[in-house]
Parts: sequence; C-alpha cells; structure tokens
Amino acid sequence: MSSLLENFTALRQAFNAQPYPELATRKAQLTALRQQLLQQQPALLAAARADFGQRDDSETSLLEVMPSISSIDYSLKKLRSWLKPASRHVSWLFLPAKNYVCYQPLGVVGVIVPWNYPIFLSLGPLVTAISAGNKVMVKLSEFTPHTNQVLKSIIEQALPGSALVIEGDADIAASFSQLPFDHLLYTGSTAVGQHVMRAACNNLTPVTLELGGKSPLLIAPDIDVNSIADRIMFGKTANAGQTCVAPDYLLVPRAQLTATIDALKLQFQQFYPTDASSDQHTSQKKSQYTSVINQRHFSRLCGYLTQANEKGATVISCDGNDWQQHLQSSKRLLPLQLVLDAPLDCDLWQQEIFGPVLPILPYDNFNEALEFVRQRPRPLALYLFSHDSKLQQQVLQQTHAGGVCVNETLLHVGQEDLPFGGIGPSGMGHYHGREGFLTFSHAKAVHQKGRINSTQLAYPQHRAKLLNKVMKFLLRA
Repeated sequence: MSSLLENFTALRQAFNAQPYPELATRKAQLTALRQQLLQQQPALLAAARADFGQRDDSETSLLEVMPSISSIDYSLKKLRSWLKPASRHVSWLFLPAKNYVCYQPLGVVGVIVPWNYPIFLSLGPLVTAISAGNKVMVKLSEFTPHTNQVLKSIIEQALPGSALVIEGDADIAASFSQLPFDHLLYTGSTAVGQHVMRAACNNLTPVTLELGGKSPLLIAPDIDVNSIADRIMFGKTANAGQTCVAPDYLLVPRAQLTATIDALKLQFQQFYPTDASSDQHTSQKKSQYTSVINQRHFSRLCGYLTQANEKGATVISCDGNDWQQHLQSSKRLLPLQLVLDAPLDCDLWQQEIFGPVLPILPYDNFNEALEFVRQRPRPLALYLFSHDSKLQQQVLQQTHAGGVCVNETLLHVGQEDLPFGGIGPSGMGHYHGREGFLTFSHAKAVHQKGRINSTQLAYPQHRAKLLNKVMKFLLRA
C-alpha cells in the first residue's frame, strides 16, 4: 500500500503543479499515445497471443487496437469543442450578468482494467481521462502479464508524469481501490464491483462501474434467422464469448428453433472450420478462434455445461462433434455450445456465462419473451432482431438495458459518439465520447457580474420596495 500511495502522491503533486492543461498539451499527449500504440502494435499482438494461449492477431487488431486508435482520433477531433464553456440562461432578476459552465479536470483518476480486453479497456478510459486533463493510475489484470508489459511501456513513454501503470493480484487491486482518487472507473464482475464501491465510499470517491450481467438476444417472429446468423455468431464468439456485452442467452420463436440451431451450427463452421477450433488444427492453417483465458475459467464453463446436462439439458456443439470431447482441451478451446431445455435454476441461467456457451429458450408469444427479459436484472446490453418498427419501439420503451443494438450485436460499443455504461446491477455511469469527458470533468457553475451591481436592490434597505414591484409585475394579469 505504501508504494501505491507514493505513486498516487506523485501524480497528485504533478496535477497540483498543472491543474488545467491547455488544449495543446492534451492534444500532444493524445498524439504521443497514438504514436506509441502504433509503434508497439506488433509487440502488443504477440503479447495478447501469449496471454490467451491462442488469439488471432486480426481479432486483437479489430477488437482492441483499432478501437483504441479510433478513440484517440475522435477525442483529438472533438476536444476543442468539449473544452468550450457552455453558456446558460440568466433570469431577468439577476441581469446584467452571465451564467456558464466550465469543465475542469477532476485531478487523479483510477482505472481498474479486466483481462478480457486488456488493451482497449485500459487505453479507452485513459484517453478519455487524459482528454479531460487528469492524471491517471491504471491497474492492469494479473491474468495478462505479457500485455501488461507492453502497455506499461506505451503509457509511460507517451505520458511521463501524467499516467502510471500498476500490476498485481487481487490484494493490490483492493488496496488500489482504497486510494483517495477523484474518480475511480472499474470494469469487471458485479461481485467485485460491489467491493470496489465499498472501498471507494470511505473516501467519498465517485465511481463509474462497468459491470456485466446476462444480456438477452431476442429474435422476433418477422425475422428469417438465416439472414442474421452471422451477426449472432460474431457477437457470441468474438474473443470466444469473453465479452461483457456478448449475448448471454437467446430467445427465439418456437417455430424457428430447429432452423436457428441449424443456422448457428453452419455459421460457426463457416467462421471457424472444425480443424481451426480444436486441438488438432494443422500448423499450416492458423486458427482465428480464441482460447479461454485460463484453466479456472475453462473449468467453470465446462462445469456449467456438465451441470445443465445432468439436469436434463441438451448440449449441441456447433463444430458438429460431441460436446464432451472438448472438456479436456489442452488449449482451452471450446467451440460454441448451444444449450436447450436448461432448467432456470442451473448456473447457466443464474450466472453471467462469459464464454462460448449459449442457452436457447423458445417462446410462443413475443410478449411472453419480453416479460422474461423484464423480470430479470437489468443487463449491460440488449439485442433485438426485428424489422417491425412498432415492435422495436415496444422493446425500447418497455425494457431497461445499458445499451441496445437493433439488428446487430456488439457494435454499439464501438460508436464513439454514444455513451457506454450499465444500469442497476450491470453498472453505473458512462464513458466514451463526450459523456466520458463529462464523467472525468467537474462541471463548474459560474455566475459572473460586471461593473453594475444590480443586486443592491435586494439589500435590506431596498428589499420591500423591490418585492412590491416584483409582485405587481408577476400578478399583472
């Protein structure tokens, strides 16, 4: 804890010496971060492969590096307008005067990063916090040691004196969350998020919690599942389903259940040929399918499947093989597993899955499916496939979720001009784009007078006469 406090104190002193970095300074920092990211991209890709065991470079580039660069570029484009004071209305009672809001850096911001997207989920918040003029301490996950080393090099070379990288296990993370930050952003599980919030409250540190939950995917009766299977498959198997906004379960019209299963199996095999998602793939054919991060999480997923099967569920492996043969994968490769008839009291329905397992629940009436979603904790994401505009509005108005994609999966997270965040048990607060800038800024209210002191009319010796005139004016009708 002492070394953490020393690092925090150093950043606090640096902030006090420069409490409001100018626009040019912030742009220079973002540009330096972009240059370092591009320069060290090959090392980042290799590090991600080493940490996951198997992760294709194209997936890391598409899902982590490119969004990080996009975030920097968007901030560089918009930062000047974000920094402008916002003019506000002044009541005639207070004229002549002007009101405005200026956006001031908070100070020292803490960011706790998960293991599933270590590049984007560290650099994304960092970009936003730096854009707002803050100093930043970043706590990286102990499960991604190779990626951590490259990120540490990128961040500390690009932002010397403005950002520090911290590594360590859960005990270090617990101590980190107890520091008196001016804001703390945590991305991870709901259970750990509760501990983070309790620790932060001792310092009255405001928090942004990006958690998770069970994000539903609803297929409406008007949709041909064959036309959307690729979008579902992308959303569920990107990073082997280890995504906080991955579809967690699928609601489908009962009449389309068989067609849905067949379409998903076919799509998986087109995305990831059988030999590329198993331990037997050849060295000449490089797999684009990602491993589960470690044995503990792999065993957790296998346990979910085994329990569901023992309770009467049917498990279908999308690669066409027996699902049980994948439980001993030495490379922790688990093709997408579809689960039918899983009892609602099993872990698949009670816990966030966070992996390539997809329970499917058929429905007879769409309102029945909608009510199933409404009765459950509010998720981080909701996915609806329908071309019926009335049904779209019904879902948007009658459900709560952190964000929604209509006729797509995942991509709302990549929209720079949309806020990203949860609601209820899936999180609180937002970042990305302008909302992120506001999260890491203090909106300082300013009421400014000129040389004329109109307020003197409210002083004791003039107050009665003023009130009499005001009341006559207000009651003039």
